[in-house]
Amino acid sequence: LPQDPMDFEWSYWIEWGRERILWLLAGHLLVSQVSRLLVEKYKPWCLMVYGMAACWLLLGIKGFAVILLHATISFAVAQFQLSLLTWLCSLILLSTLRIPAVEEAKRKWYDTENEYYLLLFTVSVRCLFCTSFSLEYCWHGPAQKSSHSFLWMLAYVFYYPTFHNGPLMNFDEFSKQMRRQEAFSLKTNLCILIVGIIRIFFWWCLAELMIHLMYIHALYSSAPPLEAASYWALGGLALAQVLFFYVKYLILYGVPALLLQMDGLKPPALPCCVSLMHSFTKMWRSFDVGLHRFLVRYIYVPMGGSQSSLLGTLFSTALTFAFVSYWHGGQSYLWHWGALNWLGVIVENGVKRILSISLVQDLI
Repeated sequence: LPQDPMDFEWSYWIEWGRERILWLLAGHLLVSQVSRLLVEKYKPWCLMVYGMAACWLLLGIKGFAVILLHATISFAVAQFQLSLLTWLCSLILLSTLRIPAVEEAKRKWYDTENEYYLLLFTVSVRCLFCTSFSLEYCWHGPAQKSSHSFLWMLAYVFYYPTFHNGPLMNFDEFSKQMRRQEAFSLKTNLCILIVGIIRIFFWWCLAELMIHLMYIHALYSSAPPLEAASYWALGGLALAQVLFFYVKYLILYGVPALLLQMDGLKPPALPCCVSLMHSFTKMWRSFDVGLHRFLVRYIYVPMGGSQSSLLGTLFSTALTFAFVSYWHGGQSYLWHWGALNWLGVIVENGVKRILSISLVQDLI
């Protein structure tokens, strides 16, 4: 049966995976296991060099230079140890991805749109990694600065399994786990790899079946079928869409998560099945766990979070969703999406607070 080509993200990453990225990930796995076996002490630097070489190979010298420049600027600004200045720098660097003149200049570096988009997606994700490192640098004292050197920043930014699309892992977690030296068992790692590959292959088969049989995205791209459908059909279509999104990210995050395990790191938990969720809060906590940890640690808690007043909580939550919308692209539909999610979380937490009142509980 013909494939539904309307899900850009799936088609895009599958094409890149088949062409180059899976082979480069296999190369990372080989370098990682050899370095763990022979030179465990120098593993971060071996993986850093490999990540830089892979970046150069895929994105070219100019793409590599852009990412290196972002990291250098972020590190230089972090020397002032001012969180506000670091955030300002991160937002400015992120905004450069949306300047039309800069976009056109970068497009000319590549022969195809797909190559340009790979640079765009990679730099967007790297911005979060640079922000995480810089804020951790600002928050740690002089005694811990050796573990926050520019070399460690490069090892973190150019770590290849999470390079193009995540998942996001905060620098404090990455550095602690990467420095930890533990017993290495080739047999154990081989078992983890085989089981992981079987699981990912099963998820990939399921996603391909959905793409070839259900045509969810093709239906969404055409107004007449949606207008003719009943409300029950539209509800089923919406559920099918989010279920496919879930299976897709099991694969897109499952592959790098497996490599993280092989490197001796603990990856963020994979997305929780959307059919098991009944709340906005749980959705944000358990779908993209790495992004949730980033948002909580670097935006929500520093702005007061749940420990502040009601208005403070509303403001810190709004700021968190505003950043998510801006990072995803900042188009008008993304601001609407962020606002609706913010409203959902606020209403849900408001109802929880009301239900926690003893009088209300007695009435229930």
